[in-house]
Amino acid sequence: MDSNMFLVTGPKRRIRVCDCRLQTSAGSSSQELETSGMNYHDFLRHLSKKFPIRSDEIFVVATTDRTALDSDKFEELQAGCTLYLLHKLDQDLPAAMEEQITFVPHYDTLIEGGLYEYYDSEGQTSLSYTLAELIDNSLWATSKNTEMKTIEIRMLFDESLGKAAIIALDNGCGMTSQKLKEWAVYRCSKFNRASEKYVRPDPAPRSLNSDISYFGVGGKQAIFYIGDSVRMITKPVGCPDVHELILSKEDFKRKEQNKEDIYKSVIKNRKPGDPSHVIKDDERFLHSLIAEEPGKESFTAVVITGIRPEHITFLKQHFKVLTRQLAHTYHYYIHGVNGNDPSSSFTNSDHSKIDIQVTLREKPLKLPHVVNLREIDDDMQTLYIKAAADTFEFKAATGVDTGRVEGIIRYHPFLYDKETYPEGPEVAEAPRDEEDEMKARGKRPIFECFWNGRLIPYTTVQEFDWCAWKGAKGAKVPEDCYGRFSGVLFTDDKFQVTTNKLTFMDLEQKVKGRETIFTRVVNGQEQRTHIQTQFTQWLKNCHENLDKQVKFLSFGKIVTRPDMTPKKMQHPWATFSAIEWDGKIYKTGQLVKSQKTQPIIHGTVVQFLLYGDHDRDVFATGGQVEVRLEPKSLYNKNKIIPIFRIDKNATDEGIKKNIENDLGRLPHELKVIWQEPNGWPQNGFCPAGTPLGPLSVEIMNKKGEVMSRMPATSQGTVIRLSVKLTVLKNGPEKAEEVLSLVALHSARWGFGFKKIERLNDPGSYTLSLNTLLHDTSATVFGGRDLPSSKISFTITAGTAEAFVLGEMSSTLHVGVPFDIPLQITDGYGNSTKPLPSLLPELECRGLEVSFAAVDCSGSKFIIKGVKARGKLLNNQPVKKYDLRVTLTGLKKPTQTIKISLLPGTPHTLHVKTDDNPIVVQNGTAARFNVEVHDEAGNVTTHPRQIVHCQVQVPGLTPTTVDYSRTGAGQLVTKPINLKIVRGEPQKLRVQFEMPSRRNVESVVRELTVIPSTRVSQIMVCSQNDESLVLRSDEKIEWLAGGSLDNLFYKLHDEAGRVVPITTEIASMIKVNWTNQVDLKDLVLGKLPVAQVPTQVQEERFYQVSYQDQSVTVSFSIVPRPDEPAKLKTTLLNDTVKLGETLSGNINLELVDKYDNATRTLTATCVNDLNVKAEGLDKEAVTFKWRESSRSVDVTGICFHRGTPGIKNLLFTYQTYTTYQIVNVTAGDPAMLKLVGGPSQPLQVINDHSIPTPFLIQLVDEWGNVSTDKRVVVVMKSSPSELKVSSAVVSQPVDSEGKASFTVNSVSGQRGCYQLDFNGSLNNKLIPGPTVNLTVLPNPNKPVCLTVEYSTAARFPAGGTFPVFSVTVVSDEGSPMTTFNPAAVTMLLWEGEASNRRPPQTPTELKCSKPMENERKDCFHFRDKKIPETAGNHTVQFSLLIDQTNFLLSDQIPINVVANQPVKLAPESQPPAPVVSCCRDVKNRTLVQDMTLRIMDSYGNPAGKDLDGKLVVSITNCSGDGAKPTPLFDGRINRYEISLAEGQVHFTRLAIMENSPGEDGSEYTLRFQPDVPQVPTPLAPFELTFHFYDDAVNQQRVCDLLKKKESLSSAVSVLKQLFDGYSELLNLFTVQRETASIKVADQREVLKRQNMTVTESIPAIDRLLTEKTKEADGIRTAAKRVCSIRDDFRGQQDVLGMVGHLAYVQDDAAARVISWQISGDMDCVVTGTTEAARRIYDDTRGRQQVMALDSVLVPQMNRPLPHIRNGRSLFEPRGNPVFARDLLIFPRDEENCAIVFANFLSDTILMDDLDSANDYRRALVQRKIRCPTILTRQGDRVSARGKFGGTQNRCPPITSLKVFGAPLPQHFYTLQEQIDLLRQYRTAVEKKEKAEKDRDDHSNKMKSPVMIKKQQDKETKEKQLEEIERQLNSTTMGPQRRMKRGLEDAAGPLDSIAKRAK
Repeated sequence: MDSNMFLVTGPKRRIRVCDCRLQTSAGSSSQELETSGMNYHDFLRHLSKKFPIRSDEIFVVATTDRTALDSDKFEELQAGCTLYLLHKLDQDLPAAMEEQITFVPHYDTLIEGGLYEYYDSEGQTSLSYTLAELIDNSLWATSKNTEMKTIEIRMLFDESLGKAAIIALDNGCGMTSQKLKEWAVYRCSKFNRASEKYVRPDPAPRSLNSDISYFGVGGKQAIFYIGDSVRMITKPVGCPDVHELILSKEDFKRKEQNKEDIYKSVIKNRKPGDPSHVIKDDERFLHSLIAEEPGKESFTAVVITGIRPEHITFLKQHFKVLTRQLAHTYHYYIHGVNGNDPSSSFTNSDHSKIDIQVTLREKPLKLPHVVNLREIDDDMQTLYIKAAADTFEFKAATGVDTGRVEGIIRYHPFLYDKETYPEGPEVAEAPRDEEDEMKARGKRPIFECFWNGRLIPYTTVQEFDWCAWKGAKGAKVPEDCYGRFSGVLFTDDKFQVTTNKLTFMDLEQKVKGRETIFTRVVNGQEQRTHIQTQFTQWLKNCHENLDKQVKFLSFGKIVTRPDMTPKKMQHPWATFSAIEWDGKIYKTGQLVKSQKTQPIIHGTVVQFLLYGDHDRDVFATGGQVEVRLEPKSLYNKNKIIPIFRIDKNATDEGIKKNIENDLGRLPHELKVIWQEPNGWPQNGFCPAGTPLGPLSVEIMNKKGEVMSRMPATSQGTVIRLSVKLTVLKNGPEKAEEVLSLVALHSARWGFGFKKIERLNDPGSYTLSLNTLLHDTSATVFGGRDLPSSKISFTITAGTAEAFVLGEMSSTLHVGVPFDIPLQITDGYGNSTKPLPSLLPELECRGLEVSFAAVDCSGSKFIIKGVKARGKLLNNQPVKKYDLRVTLTGLKKPTQTIKISLLPGTPHTLHVKTDDNPIVVQNGTAARFNVEVHDEAGNVTTHPRQIVHCQVQVPGLTPTTVDYSRTGAGQLVTKPINLKIVRGEPQKLRVQFEMPSRRNVESVVRELTVIPSTRVSQIMVCSQNDESLVLRSDEKIEWLAGGSLDNLFYKLHDEAGRVVPITTEIASMIKVNWTNQVDLKDLVLGKLPVAQVPTQVQEERFYQVSYQDQSVTVSFSIVPRPDEPAKLKTTLLNDTVKLGETLSGNINLELVDKYDNATRTLTATCVNDLNVKAEGLDKEAVTFKWRESSRSVDVTGICFHRGTPGIKNLLFTYQTYTTYQIVNVTAGDPAMLKLVGGPSQPLQVINDHSIPTPFLIQLVDEWGNVSTDKRVVVVMKSSPSELKVSSAVVSQPVDSEGKASFTVNSVSGQRGCYQLDFNGSLNNKLIPGPTVNLTVLPNPNKPVCLTVEYSTAARFPAGGTFPVFSVTVVSDEGSPMTTFNPAAVTMLLWEGEASNRRPPQTPTELKCSKPMENERKDCFHFRDKKIPETAGNHTVQFSLLIDQTNFLLSDQIPINVVANQPVKLAPESQPPAPVVSCCRDVKNRTLVQDMTLRIMDSYGNPAGKDLDGKLVVSITNCSGDGAKPTPLFDGRINRYEISLAEGQVHFTRLAIMENSPGEDGSEYTLRFQPDVPQVPTPLAPFELTFHFYDDAVNQQRVCDLLKKKESLSSAVSVLKQLFDGYSELLNLFTVQRETASIKVADQREVLKRQNMTVTESIPAIDRLLTEKTKEADGIRTAAKRVCSIRDDFRGQQDVLGMVGHLAYVQDDAAARVISWQISGDMDCVVTGTTEAARRIYDDTRGRQQVMALDSVLVPQMNRPLPHIRNGRSLFEPRGNPVFARDLLIFPRDEENCAIVFANFLSDTILMDDLDSANDYRRALVQRKIRCPTILTRQGDRVSARGKFGGTQNRCPPITSLKVFGAPLPQHFYTLQEQIDLLRQYRTAVEKKEKAEKDRDDHSNKMKSPVMIKKQQDKETKEKQLEEIERQLNSTTMGPQRRMKRGLEDAAGPLDSIAKRAK
């Protein structure tokens, strides 16, 4: 077939074919073939014609990668590719073949261009990191090598070999031509390569997966940073060809100048070892490189030439730096996961096979530098590892699928006098200030960061919160410890790095995020505990066990040391009272000795000094100690030396001995020498005036030597001594110095004192002799008192010679005895005893003086009972008298004293009267003059001088007068009132006495009382009838309504005499029947007229009184009835219901004009009585005669018609008529009516209220309002599924017969319901109205929680749950996103799902933040940890709706299975065995009845399907190979046992009898599992046991171990308790601080809302109430609503009715827009045609519907017609606006916008018709189409320009179905403020709760119970220490160190193992 026959319809595809069948270079040829439109067979036919191929010839067509071509491969060929025509697939190429390639840079070049960073960044030389890019590629290429992975960097700078070159060579997988082409494409990362799909490597420890050739950028950047040309030489695995590609800067420039395709080049394909294409002389070094190719299965060589000179210089001069940096970068690839740690037991076979070599060849004769990076031992990681004493491993989880971080912290301890933190040569030293000088790390970051095992050099992490210094408060270790550790972070490729791998982009941000969870790793297992607690404990252990340092204890204060130089070191210095150094405590006051000081000093510690501003216990590497030199009495000074100068080997005995030697040279005692023969004795007595002295004193030391000066302590210093003599008089409080003398030393007298004669004052004395330092007069030297001596003596008084008058009052009273005290004295005025013969003599002029006796007591002399008498003048000044006292026999016998004399005590009463007896009128008082006299007749005054006067009249109280101040006065008795009979006078006795003075006799006087002239009787009579005298209390009968006239009165006195009536007397006359009295009539004796009551039942009392009723007369009047005047009706109950008979009778009787019954009716009167009224049933009325009252009863009153109200009954009898009012009320309740309520039809949103109450009226059968309160109205819903919440559902009617029902909430499924109102009265039903209502779904009500998760997920213990997506479904069926994520909680508990509700205490987990690619309409629970215990668990989700209501999801059963098997462990930890090699097998038993199981890291059985074997052996704990090891029974040291179904059971395992072993040593019983199915070896179970030779010691140690185990368990529990309490306190503190921050943030938000409120819940509630009330008022206020009934909203796929889809704010706009689409207002809009069809079918076509999926979405962002290209064509008036823009959509805004864009299109709304016409005209003139225009006035201008007429005029709004009005903006502002206030209230509550919780917890920690537990813990710890000591003594005792040899061992096998079934 001719090639021209192929029809080319698509793009051309030309393929280059090279004929390589001939094995000579001359025979090869190539052609370009057009293959467009061909299939594989067409291509072969076309190929056969272009190349001479015989029909029987065998050939193959292959790609340059030696892939045979077939139909599929042919279809994948790209235009411009190259094919080989070969005899066979693996034949050698006859010559080097060229392949044209195009390597256009990838689009990522633009997208990720910002990631590029220059290599010379951060001021560092980065050439090593440039070469590292080449090593990265080689590591990736060799990652699948099973043998040694060889990588070499050759630096050829030998000019004899050609130009300078750097070669990166590896034995990796090589590259095919396609891969080589992809390598050339810039930014063609491994993820975008078409040659092979990227497969992420399996997770590896420390992420050492070699996956570090990543972006398709680094290698090319590195190459052209180093040089300007690269030759890529590579041979892939399984390909016989070598591919070469050359890229050079020179070639790029040439192509650019020639306008050729820059990104097009040639790949040469040749056979290995063929250098024929290398013809340049400066490239001759390539010959040796190519010569190495034969025999290599695969390789890649990157040859870089054109090296920059500065790079060559650097590489030559800094070759060591280069290799060290590379060794640091690939440290863990070279040495394995644990690094270059010779002590590590971990070996990594993969990384031990990585060999990276760097070679430098400079000159021909100079040997090349060859360095294997494995041999470098001074890179920083090696230095860190080797200097570390302990490590802390951890992991950080930053979220699901967000990356993996492993970390190591290494501790470098302080050893004695230096830090061991390594200072590497390549580490950039951070600047340090003085504060950092003492820290090892300084300010350098802790963590270096490795990405996929490779160092990222320019990113470091300073620290994490949990490993950072938190301040000295509460610190367990000193701050310096936080500067002694280094660290490493290992991450995988989930964390982004820059393209040159110099910097992380997001590591620190992610790993320090709040979502990050840190866990510690111990023995490869994660520990789910608080990372900070674990780290702090680890650091504390490191410090205590590894640091050799000084701990300063008991901080004192901060001081300044002026003695220090330079000046900046003088402050601050912290003082401490103790240190702990090398396990020994040194305290203040302790004796120490120095070492290596001149001289050696001995002394007492004063304080310890440490430079720095410290305020609590602190660790430091050194310090100083202030020592007081001892003996202080000799040296008296302090000295400061370094702490390390303290001699730790010195003993207290040695120090004290040296001090005692120095003390013997000091003054010790004083020797006193008296000059007189008899010196003053100790405690002697001497009379006053006795002389003291003379005497001398000598100072002696302990050696008995006399001293006059202090011993010398330094040259040139002489301290002279003196003696001070002091005489002190001892007092009760303090001693008073009497005499003080100082004596200097003289050669003759020593220290001498002369005679002293000044001791005259009696008392106790002390003579003190004190040694002084002469220059300073100090009695203390060096803190020690100098010797002294004391003599005590007493001075007594002399004989009596004089006396002194004592204190006494100078004012005396007549006859009152007093004492005169005298004091007897000696010649010096000292008190002394009186002489025995002394008698006093008293003399006073003008007075008589006497005394009773004399009292002598000690030195006191008292004259007792002295009295003075005499007459005194009244009202005169007090006179002074001289009283002389004489004592005969004394040298000075007489003394005089001045006295004053006053009257004495009351003695007699004196009553003066003019007449005897005294005469007084009855009713008056008597008067007497009374005086009180003393015994001398003087008027006297004293306290309580009260006189009583008693008149002998019954009932008359005595008169009392107080004469305490006056002593005399007039006494007036109370008025005397006697009953005088016949006017006769009466005589009385009056007695005077003083009750308080029994010694004063009473006095009696007589009194005569005569009758008085006062009024004593009233008489009332009538003037018309003088014989009519009204007696008192008389009753008189008188005509009702009449009066008593002409009444008169008369007055009489006590003698019966008529008392003339005067005006004064008349004014005192009172009557009780009237207030209007004429005084003139009263003077004449006339009384006012007395009116008689009008009612016969009223008996009235009348009274006449004189002078306030003291004299009265009274009488009563009884009225009688008058003649009949009218007919009277009496009705008790005047109310009657319609249709009922009046209860009770109406009584008729004749009464007078005052309604008094006349009783004049007769029995025949009933015939003349008649009654009539409106609606009255006369036939039922009857009249009945009542004889007892002579009246008539009317019965049968009944009304059968008319309206309720007041009815008048007219009664007639003869000429008499009267009316009776009857209140006719409604009849019995018959029905209920609805008289008020919400408008109909009634539609209510689910869970919403009906604001308007239902008002029910009770009526009777005639429709009259009934007010019977017994009727109870009940509101019920129908059907009962509708739940109606109301304040009352049943209530009685009120006083108006009404009942009001306010519905607070309506809850139910969407649909139609009824509210029935019925009443009841006495179990009788009263029918009522029924109200129809429609319940609409509530889009804001959550009804259920739906949970989505991977049901196929597996739940391994301790793993991570799959993502749970929880959707809150509303009543409308749509997702709700308004809830706070904190309201949704994941509940987790152990056990199967039971009922709907969770248990009391489930585990609560909070939801996670949504990620960018996750749904926003649900809540996601991500990265939640699966429980560590295998078994059935249950998950349930809870939504907290408000404070009391919550919503639960369905319970999800979770089967937690065991995780990966990692260890072998028993079901329960057995106690540590203690065995002996005796005969009894019990004492030789190691374990008994023990089952070992394969478990995961959490202790769950994980080996049910695993079988294998178990090797049991015994090893030495100490690792001493020479120590004998015990043997099992059978003389074996190990044996194997089968492991079935993951477990094995040991009945008994024992050592052999007489087993070898070291007595008292510890051994380990090791159970090593071997399970082939598990890829990772399982951790063995090890059990430590103690071995003893004898059973007695075994039993003792066993008992101690049991006790130790018990105590350890108790201490562990208590430690966990206290640690838990501390962690909980920290948690409460964090919660309090977080809550405080939250409150402050919320308060700031409120301030921005112009709301200021305090942190007071009542204040917040008040403001909330105000805002809520205001918002409710706005919500319930009357506003425009759409009256169209929507019965379809809430159904599936139903958007709603058009009238309910939007609101319009403006009334005018709402009216006209609603009119414009009035025909569409009731259209139901659905989401799908299916939903529209369903409604159409349900309504039988009556309901118009519209489906959104069949609606064309119009363009809705067009401007108004007059706007073009953003500019107005003219300025319109009338404010044009699209009508649709005035619509407000409450929900589903996007779909609603589409709906109304279809209904309204581009309809415009303007202000008025004229503006609309002008606007339309302006548009039409500009050839612009004008849409329909509506006006706010109600006019319409159609799109055709038509307006006017009724069809274009909007009717009134009241006749339209209009859009509802939205709530005003202020309402939403209030709602926002209410939400903020609620959030603020919640925050304040949380803060208060957090503060209370913390305070309660803090108080609980300080409670007596916790203190007792702390004491219990300390006690148990001491007991543990004692047991440890006993165990150590038992174990380490030399007598226990006996070894048994194997030759002594014998015994049968006693170990039986069986498989657990």
